[in-house]
Amino acid sequence: MDIIVCVKQIVDLRQLRIKRETREPMLEGLPVVISDIDKNALEAAVRLKEAGGGKVTVLSLSASSRLKETIKEALAMGADEAVLLVDAAFENTDPLFTARALAEAVRKIGKFDLLLLGEGSADNYTGQVGPRLAEMLGLPQATFAVGIKPTDGGLRVTRNLDEVVEVVDVPLPALVTVLTEVNQPRIPALTQILRAGKKPIAEWKAADLGMSVPTRLTEVMSNLAPAQERKGEMFEGEGAVEKFAAALEREGLVKQR
Repeated sequence: MDIIVCVKQIVDLRQLRIKRETREPMLEGLPVVISDIDKNALEAAVRLKEAGGGKVTVLSLSASSRLKETIKEALAMGADEAVLLVDAAFENTDPLFTARALAEAVRKIGKFDLLLLGEGSADNYTGQVGPRLAEMLGLPQATFAVGIKPTDGGLRVTRNLDEVVEVVDVPLPALVTVLTEVNQPRIPALTQILRAGKKPIAEWKAADLGMSVPTRLTEVMSNLAPAQERKGEMFEGEGAVEKFAAALEREGLVKQR
């Protein structure tokens, strides 16, 4: 089975800090990583390849040249090759343009049996790219997957729809988006990390896909952390410790034994 996995490079959200004055996220200088949910999609692809053979190609889009270093983790996890869409034209793209660019890249790659994506990226989590991509390529799709098993000529996908679990049979070629419950992504061994640098990586620009600078059809109105008010209570002098303990208990932060 030939599988294409779309992964997204995002800033490491575990190191994200917020400007106290404006409540805006401070993104400058942060390290970049592969979105966690996309690692679940990649793990699902590698397991399918290990069970039935084939090839896994990772596909990613970014305006940053750092993408080439980030993608080595995906190659170390078991992908066979990578196709990187790196161009300044991809700065601040919206889900529609991202899906269009990925669709053109998939057509350029050629033959495939399955497209796998995370249900949403860990930063924006719009959940739009997968369904848009399936529509553009005319593929059957199954979203919210927590289980994927090959069948004769297709896949049996278990979908978690919150209040109900649905099992559907999907013919190939198809597109599937996964949730984190689908698996536990592997941690590459040192030897796999060393071999990753020797795997083929192709780099394409917007012009290679016949695309120009995008016109955004969506606008980010606000991206602020929730406002938090501090009470600023001070406890001084005799009995300060007891008053402090009583305040913590009153707020439900501690309980007396």
